[in-house]
Amino acid sequence: MTTGFAAMPSSASYRLTRARAPLCLVDAGGLAADRDGLALIDIAVEAGRIASILPAGTGTLADGPALDLDGGIVLPRLVDAHVHLDKGHIWPRRRNPDGSFMGALNSVMADREANWSATDVRARMDFGLRCAFAHGTAAVRTHIDSLGKQIGISWPVLAELRAEWAGRIAIQASPLFGIQFALDQSHVRDVVAAVKTHGDGLFGCVSYMIPELDAALDIVFSTAIENGFDLDFHVDETNDPQARSLENIADAAIRHRFTGRILAGHCCSLAVQEPEAEARIIAKVREAGIAVVSLPMCNMYLQDRAPGRTPRWRGVTALHELKAAGVPVMIASDNTRDPFYAYGDLDLIEVLREGTRILQLDHTGNDWANAVARTPSAIMGQEGRGVLSPAGPADLILTRARDWTEFFARPQANRSVLVDGRAIDTTLPDHRELDHLMGGRS
Repeated sequence: MTTGFAAMPSSASYRLTRARAPLCLVDAGGLAADRDGLALIDIAVEAGRIASILPAGTGTLADGPALDLDGGIVLPRLVDAHVHLDKGHIWPRRRNPDGSFMGALNSVMADREANWSATDVRARMDFGLRCAFAHGTAAVRTHIDSLGKQIGISWPVLAELRAEWAGRIAIQASPLFGIQFALDQSHVRDVVAAVKTHGDGLFGCVSYMIPELDAALDIVFSTAIENGFDLDFHVDETNDPQARSLENIADAAIRHRFTGRILAGHCCSLAVQEPEAEARIIAKVREAGIAVVSLPMCNMYLQDRAPGRTPRWRGVTALHELKAAGVPVMIASDNTRDPFYAYGDLDLIEVLREGTRILQLDHTGNDWANAVARTPSAIMGQEGRGVLSPAGPADLILTRARDWTEFFARPQANRSVLVDGRAIDTTLPDHRELDHLMGGRS
């Protein structure tokens, strides 16, 4: 298998020499970082595992054949904490008519009702997984639209794909429905049954300001506690400062003394609060133990869009302030070629590159690589993923970039991806493979 470098060693034991890795993602002592937070290291690989990580030049020739990375940045395979595999790639047949959030919501609802058979959902989900795998993703958490008949269609497909992709990508799933449906006991029973049969111990919904919000959240938290579920919310995906359901979620977590994991996605309106309100909400989020994932590309696409008017803000949440307060933060892909985001390819290197630009992560510390690796791995309970550690899997992304400016200047399309120490085929699937599903173009 050829790579962005020379051919990988064919031996089961070999060394990758003169690699640069973000020190924040390396679980090994005795290493020093440069001004970009990168450590120059040698990595020994034996039988698909990392045998050692040492300062460059301190390994031994007995460690097997070597591949000189010439200072290129090496990352662990990455972890995508918020995607929508079931929505992906419907854009050719169901566009967003105006680029707005409501345009996206209505288009997806219409497409779901007309087209989301098991065959359709499976083909599009599998296509997305193939893209993510080729780009170097080790684990994903996907949201599954869970309303009416779709519950019985999409969840069995999800379970089948999880089994088929085992050993390549770890797949988690969380249900997705509007918070008002939590007030419907029959609906909650149906979703809980699907999660118990086909899911991963995750429960969640889209949270926004409704008069019965606290009562609905009490049902969500009680359901999670009764069934031992972790929680995942879509939260306040709007630029309306009156949208503060994140605070209600934090209050509910504290009220219920919830001890499971909670992930809140989007939280866009937090960035448009008055400073006092923002600080109060963030303090509650930290107290409640909530982690936050920002979706920079999708939210910049949707938020603050109005015909003929230049957007005034970037759509993302107050990620720097959350991180400074001690809240675990991360970024993720979100939607892919559907009405909520017309672009994207489930490429976390693209997400990190664009997130760095959109959120201005580049002058605020050297540990932001955690946001697509170590931190989402922890919140998803994916032990050993998203880090480089002795005895851990040799699941790596190799690049030619020697520092972050080289890394972010180009898409790293010539990256090499190793799974269990072996280079995989990084050829991306052709979008034409889905043409047979796109007969009804809008």
